[in-house]
Amino acid sequence: MNTQQEVKFDLGQIVATPGALEALGRNRNTGLEYLQRHARGDWGVVCEEDQQANQEALQNGARILSAYLLADESKIWIITEAADDAGKRAATTFLLPDEY
Repeated sequence: MNTQQEVKFDLGQIVATPGALEALGRNRNTGLEYLQRHARGDWGVVCEEDQQANQEALQNGARILSAYLLADESKIWIITEAADDAGKRAATTFLLPDEY
């Protein structure tokens, strides 16, 4: 199966906050699995309202938020910025909820 066909939106530049990098490292996780899930539209453990907002964002270009639980039960967020006037998303960021 071609992974490229499953991607629902452009991620832009991939960046991470120091806290997210520390949490991923502590859990011996690169974050790639979560990034792939995010790009495929598997939003993780977000509430129903955020899931709906993400589905709408695929059409209207708004920001997209996913949340995942790491092995130690800490939560990590992945946020893809809203699209600009040309429809391009500049960046996707790994961060902890308290870094938002």
